[in-house]
Amino acid sequence: MARGGQLSNFGFPPFTRAVKTLIIVNVGVYLVLLLSRLTVPMLTEFVDYFLYLRPAAVMHGQIWQLVTYAFIHDPHSVTHLLFNMLGLWMFGSQFEMDFGTRKFYEFYFWCVVGAAVTTIAVGAFGIIAFRQIQIPLFAVMGNIWRTSTIGASGGVYGLLIAFGILNGDRQMYVFPFPIAIKARYIVAIWIFIAFVSAFNGTNGVAEFAHLGGALFGWIYLRFIPRYGLQSVASEGAFGLRNRYYKWKRRQAAKKFEVYMRKTNPKHEEYFDEHGNYRGPNIDKKDDDSGWVN
Repeated sequence: MARGGQLSNFGFPPFTRAVKTLIIVNVGVYLVLLLSRLTVPMLTEFVDYFLYLRPAAVMHGQIWQLVTYAFIHDPHSVTHLLFNMLGLWMFGSQFEMDFGTRKFYEFYFWCVVGAAVTTIAVGAFGIIAFRQIQIPLFAVMGNIWRTSTIGASGGVYGLLIAFGILNGDRQMYVFPFPIAIKARYIVAIWIFIAFVSAFNGTNGVAEFAHLGGALFGWIYLRFIPRYGLQSVASEGAFGLRNRYYKWKRRQAAKKFEVYMRKTNPKHEEYFDEHGNYRGPNIDKKDDDSGWVN
């Protein structure tokens, strides 16, 4: 697939490692659930109750639904699975080639969880708002709280927005149109359609999840450091550790000060306000004195 202003055949990207794994898992789950409806109906009921995204259930502790819903597709509609896997292949392969498998997984599941959180937040807001102002839009939003959500669309829309941002100038032929279109315009049209669909009541539940995945994809690219969430977590852990050690040093300095006042009432302060040792005969204005921490 070409970069820049070159033309790209928007049809046959490579199957990268993570993309291939996710497609295999999603197709496998779909086939198992399809067969279970005919052979083991109890399995279908279990999946429906425990693995679909149900906002009320998540708020009561079933937080695994923030992820599991993304591996389940409507067994009555093969197109639901087909289009999601096609989008995962088209947009996910490029992201994985550019950033690697680890960051691809991190970004994809960040968008999956973000889409779920958005769905829950919109549902809760709709219920509260409809009680105050009874307009159809709030009723549609509130209905999300009582409706289950499934599908990988949240993660796919996150990959879609990433493709539009990172490869926006790439020109593509999209069947059946005979002209080349820049990727950013294709993505903008898709997001616009999802936005309109979310607020016209036809498929609001799914479309709010789509928009949530796209929103969290944009947040990741805009605010998360280039090394990803892992670097943010490690930096935060090291920051907490360093603040703890500084606090311990200040506490030790205070105890030592108390001891020195008892043994030598005429001594000068031995530590500055940061807990750095200055010594009994060193001028406090001397910035080169004491231990460096």
